[in-house]
Amino acid sequence: MTSTIDATTGDTPRFVRADGPDKVTGSGRYTADLTLTGMLHAAFRYSDHSHARIVRLDTAPARDMPGVFAVLTQADVPDVHYGPSVADRTLFANDVVRYEGDVVAAVAAVTPELAAEAAAAIVVEYEPLPIVTDVEAALDPDSPLVHAGWADYRSGDVRDRNSASYSSITKGDVDAAMANADEIVRSRYVADASHGAPIEPRAVVAEWEGDHVTIWTSTQVPYDARAGVCETLQLPTNRVRIIVPHLGGGFGGKCGFHFEAHVAALARVAKRPVRLKFSRAEEFLVPDRRREGMVIELESGVMRDGTIVARRGRAILDNGAYTADAGFFPQVAAMHIAGPYAIDHVAVEAHIVYTNKQPSGSIRAPTAPQACWAAESHTDEIADRLGIDPVELRRINAVDEGRVGPSGQTYGEIGLRRCIDIAPGLVGYGDELPDDEAIGVAIGWWPSFSVPSGAIVKLDDDGYGQIVTGAQECGTGAVMTLRQLAADELGIEPERLRMVYQDTSVAPFDLGATGSQTLFNNGRAVVAAAAQVAEQLRQLAADRLEAAPDDIVLAEGAAHVAGTPDRSIAIDELARIASGGELLIGHGSGTPPAAPELSGSSCIGDNGMAAWVAPQFSCHAVRIRLDRDTGVVRVLHVGAAHDSGTIINQIGALGQVEGGVMMGIGQALTEGTRYDDEGRQRNAGLLEYKLQTCADAPPITTEFVQIATAGAGPRGAKGLAEAPNVATAAAVANAIAHLVGRPVRHLPMTAERVWTAMHRTAEQEAAS
Repeated sequence: MTSTIDATTGDTPRFVRADGPDKVTGSGRYTADLTLTGMLHAAFRYSDHSHARIVRLDTAPARDMPGVFAVLTQADVPDVHYGPSVADRTLFANDVVRYEGDVVAAVAAVTPELAAEAAAAIVVEYEPLPIVTDVEAALDPDSPLVHAGWADYRSGDVRDRNSASYSSITKGDVDAAMANADEIVRSRYVADASHGAPIEPRAVVAEWEGDHVTIWTSTQVPYDARAGVCETLQLPTNRVRIIVPHLGGGFGGKCGFHFEAHVAALARVAKRPVRLKFSRAEEFLVPDRRREGMVIELESGVMRDGTIVARRGRAILDNGAYTADAGFFPQVAAMHIAGPYAIDHVAVEAHIVYTNKQPSGSIRAPTAPQACWAAESHTDEIADRLGIDPVELRRINAVDEGRVGPSGQTYGEIGLRRCIDIAPGLVGYGDELPDDEAIGVAIGWWPSFSVPSGAIVKLDDDGYGQIVTGAQECGTGAVMTLRQLAADELGIEPERLRMVYQDTSVAPFDLGATGSQTLFNNGRAVVAAAAQVAEQLRQLAADRLEAAPDDIVLAEGAAHVAGTPDRSIAIDELARIASGGELLIGHGSGTPPAAPELSGSSCIGDNGMAAWVAPQFSCHAVRIRLDRDTGVVRVLHVGAAHDSGTIINQIGALGQVEGGVMMGIGQALTEGTRYDDEGRQRNAGLLEYKLQTCADAPPITTEFVQIATAGAGPRGAKGLAEAPNVATAAAVANAIAHLVGRPVRHLPMTAERVWTAMHRTAEQEAAS
């Protein structure tokens, strides 16, 4: 069943987030706020070279300083190569440094100033090595190698020299279909790298008690962080506890394992707690999570009626110096280059390539905004070539129920066509506009990630309770929806349930705040756990109301017999009774939904990203104004239509769309990392790296197309947090192209790049 929600109405139900009062009053503590008795402060010595061999490393000047308790290099920790997809790095740079933020050594001292001074005193001498910064040149057979020993690294990915991971999707006969097409449209696009740039720079605190360590850290994925500490320091999981205090945003940049083991190792040697706190510059330069730069080439064969019969594509992604979690990125990029279109003949390939730049990694919908920007700009180029309305062209080719997507997946009931019908009208598509205004449209998609998760639900003797879960909260609001789900099962108010989460020694496993998966996976676990408690309550009530347990209804704080609400007993009373016998405790996990089958395609380097469980769809329409004197683009209005399955927490869902749209606008117009020829970042600060602010925010009108999706999350819900970031930049780009007369082929589409494209068009028109 399909229904729509206009999320701009004033009837949206609101309730207080569990973490809201602490955050808005300033009483909540983040990792950087923690202070422990005897605590020391950590500082790192960075390579400051993009590619060089270490020929001398002398830590004595730092060790000899009064107040310095520990100085570590790779010689002081286990010699372990690690990485989630390619084991291509060690805790500290060992022999070779590969980007400017490589950690060479770490210091723990009594003050932050002394720690920084000691780190600077460490003597490091280098032998320069060839620097690789061009991703296309890095694939040349004679290119210098970023990792000379790449063949010995543990990995399950398809690799070759500087290509850290490769994937392709092939379906049908592209050459034959191209030969029979009425038109061939070719495009090339280049996207700069960018950053998630959360407000909170990361911090880590570690304290040992005997042979086990507690680590407080600003991570989105505590179990992943724990696994990294255990692997690199050679510890069993029950000796490492990860706790996440309030988390000040992450956007994917705080996924994965980062510096927890460095700080834990310092604390073990120093025999004191140690805290690491990044500066804003370090937050830009050092972590292995920034959005990858990308070069994208597309070729489509089309018929005059608008049917896209064939697509060939190639993407080269900038991996940076290490692979982090980016091994699956080529396949995701390939899927977005193909797009949510029913194209019979497809041949798309993608490489993620080592360079001497900061490593790439998960940032909100990794690879998707750039690949969608290129593919949807290309779609508008097709529409222009054929003289077909771009919205109509998308209607003709979009996947729908019963149609086969580019990787061979046949879709059930989905809402993409409905999204295409809704979004353009939200911003006045088709209306007459002023000369310097235009509307661009783009469609996007994103998977729902099916992974294991667990939860515990318990009610105490007064009818109040806890949900114990490994799920995380970094601004998504997903965890407040968990209270709503459990409360509905138990027939009580959500406020009666308290969340206990973000602690690996307390909660069952969860993947963390990544992959838009919390509601999708942990939501099922919470419902299952609450259902066990609900069954206990029904049994207790049935014994006292002389009815069958199946006839007991839990609602409005009481258990009553179906059809006779006057025969009831308060859940508080049932909880008191249970406290003298079998306690009200439930646990849930469940089997994650299986991936759908693919037919008629082949995937080299398959990382499981070609078959999407409960795929999400969207259409964004963006109205802009262009200042032709400066090239400055202002977004005036955004219309967003999303199919994310059943919307359970409407206000939370609306916030996710608005946040994702704003990130997309920033990536479209201002956010891009600039590098010099030596691989050094030139704008690693908020003054030079231009984020969008509240002053830039346009009206955002959102409608949800609700389809209760079978085999998905609770009540047929899908993921949501990443999807709104996918199509926005593409819609902005298409609006700009309408005014400029040609696509702006470099992301971000800064004022300078827009002005240049506009004047290039004017010069060509004058010449013709």
